[in-house]
Amino acid sequence: MSTIFAKAPSADIRVTPLEAFVACAHQMLDPTTPETARRAMEPRLLALLPALRALGVFELFEVRDPALRAWLEDEMIVPTG
Repeated sequence: MSTIFAKAPSADIRVTPLEAFVACAHQMLDPTTPETARRAMEPRLLALLPALRALGVFELFEVRDPALRAWLEDEMIVPTG
C-alpha cells in the first residue's frame, strides 16, 4: 500500500491513502468545518482517488453521505472521446 507522509510538529507520521481519505471526508462532513477548509481539502481528496480506486476501496465500500458520494462519483467519471 502506498503511503503519504504528513509532517507533525514532533515526528513524521505515515498516513495511508485510505486514512487520509477518511480523515478528510470526516472534516468535510463536519458542519463546524469552515467552507474555506472544505474547499482546501477538495484537491487532496481528488488526488487520493486514483490510489483508492487502485486499492478497490469503492468496490468494497460505499460512501453513505449522498452529497459526498455524488461529488466523488462525478469526479471519478472517465471522460470518453
